[in-house]
Amino acid sequence: MPSGISPKALKGLLAGNSQLALIDVREAGEYNSSHIPGASLIARRNLEFQLPAAVPCKGVSVVVCDDDGRRAALAATTLERMGYTRVSVLEGGINGWVSQDLPTEWGSNVPSKDFGEKMEVVHQVPEIDATELHRRMERGDKLVILDTRTPEEHRRFCIPGGRSLPGGELALRITDITKDLEPDTTVLVHCAGRTRSIVGARMLQRMGLTNVYGLKNGTSGWVLAGYQLETGSDRIELPEPSPEGRAAAEACATRWATEDGVRYLDIPSLQTLLGKGDRETVYLIDVRTQKEYQGGHIPGFRWFPGGQAVQRADDVAVVKNSAIVFCCDGKARATFTASWYRQMGFQEVYAVEGGATAWVANGLALQQGLTEPSPFGLEQAREKVRLLSPRQLQTSPDPIGVVIFVDTSQDFARGHVPGAHWVPRGWLEFRIGDLVPSKDTAIAVTCSDGLGSSLAGATLSELGYRSVSVLDGGMAAWQRVGFAVEKGLSGVMTPPTDVVLAGPDRSYADMMNYLRWEE
Repeated sequence: MPSGISPKALKGLLAGNSQLALIDVREAGEYNSSHIPGASLIARRNLEFQLPAAVPCKGVSVVVCDDDGRRAALAATTLERMGYTRVSVLEGGINGWVSQDLPTEWGSNVPSKDFGEKMEVVHQVPEIDATELHRRMERGDKLVILDTRTPEEHRRFCIPGGRSLPGGELALRITDITKDLEPDTTVLVHCAGRTRSIVGARMLQRMGLTNVYGLKNGTSGWVLAGYQLETGSDRIELPEPSPEGRAAAEACATRWATEDGVRYLDIPSLQTLLGKGDRETVYLIDVRTQKEYQGGHIPGFRWFPGGQAVQRADDVAVVKNSAIVFCCDGKARATFTASWYRQMGFQEVYAVEGGATAWVANGLALQQGLTEPSPFGLEQAREKVRLLSPRQLQTSPDPIGVVIFVDTSQDFARGHVPGAHWVPRGWLEFRIGDLVPSKDTAIAVTCSDGLGSSLAGATLSELGYRSVSVLDGGMAAWQRVGFAVEKGLSGVMTPPTDVVLAGPDRSYADMMNYLRWEE
């Protein structure tokens, strides 16, 4: 049975040096509104999917929390089923924490955002705003606009004429991009808001480039200034680094490692550290592009591109006071990412000397592909329910009393089986009784891809519902067949609090509030 932990005791643990994971199991919107400093968000519905990578050592101390302790108690039981041996539930949840006048904060990825804002002030990172950029564009000034977000974000919307150069790749490839530019060319770095712009501009500033600026407030600032974003950009191919470009990046990396306290691991030392994984948490992060990672990576390393690793430090290093090892194909990208982590205050940070190339040179094999492990308990869950194809659900001779959808409200609004009810998986045990009071009612469970619905179906069987079916393949399979889809928040009577909108999906007011929060 999971034990309880008082707010005072948790406060002491968070201030200590032992390995600890504080997991907030509410939904993203709830977490964004208010959470305990140091808590990482893994919504209850995602535990079986995300926790093995987030907390790889099952003997580490894990504290789970929510608003009042109800969902956290169920989440703790899931963790114990998954093999975690030191699980505690925050007594009274965040409500109890606040009642003792202990601090909270709001927003997501707060440590990284805080770091970026401080960096801008301390190092006087230069910026121009959207109006000034538009004026320069209209005037025909020489500009290179670099988008440090992911290629997927860039393709969806970007500053007109910008090219994709994710932050983790910036220092490795900037020499080749700028070597033929005229001296009066302005290099502008941007993201959706502020952090990745600031980090990218500071990186180039530190490499000695001049006439470099961050775009104040990124694409959000561009929209708020009344300008149109470009959609569908295909400028996402990254230039292959030349020997000169790579040498320049590696020279900077060597200097940064010395200045920022990044330690290097040779392959034997890495193997020694890997051997500690069953006793303590060691994060192994490959920061290269997805294509490179899929082509071959050191076994045990997971893919988290460098720019995103800096943007989302609390998602990368969920267990406090853990070792973090970054890897690339040489040392530049791993060192730059490790350097940012050292500047953020992480203590035990390493880069693999020579990266995947050195691993091969030592006669060791790389692992290929980008495989996502199955969620914990998926196969057992599917044995407890009846799997229905879309056609079987549509034409089932056995009447289905209720169809439910268990993913997020945003997923539900994008498309659900006509007549389905939204019952989010994180709240399933608490809400299903009001919707389906009789355990004899036949229930069909749906979601986006058939994974979360299978786990939810097993939960319903454990609750005593005697006729539980799951739409195999979820709404993706339903739509492939061409069956009718209902869209919008049909039947949802109160505003959902599970999703945080981003980028241009935000209203103007939300954009302004978000940017003010970042500052």
